Amino acid sequence: MHKKIVSTNNAPAPVGPYSQAVWAGNLLFLSGQIAIDPNTGSLVLDNIEAETHQVMKNIGAMLTAAEVTFEHVVKTSIYLSDMNDFNSVNTVYASYFNADTAPARECVEVAKLPKGVNVEISITAYRA
Repeated sequence: MHKKIVSTNNAPAPVGPYSQAVWAGNLLFLSGQIAIDPNTGSLVLDNIEAETHQVMKNIGAMLTAAEVTFEHVVKTSIYLSDMNDFNSVNTVYASYFNADTAPARECVEVAKLPKGVNVEISITAYRA
């Protein structure tokens, strides 16, 4: 199996010993994204919708760097600090996918997320 690291300045830099994304054969594994604006390094925490849009923009930047699109995403994992935000996050999230080809996913509430954010999303994509 061939492993290739993907990185871009258009998404937040890793804050630890991990890669932004890794191709393993035809599968792309994207590290969890939080709402860091890569241009300023600041968190976007105005409201849950703005936070989720920034997360999805970061995912989009990583997909572009890997030369794929949201249509290539086959699995997502959503982590929420408060399940009461589910509907708002889901509405923003849904705007990035075609409902007929949306990926599989899970959404779970967790006790705490990095930097005190409210949402983190990771993805797996596939390219034939």
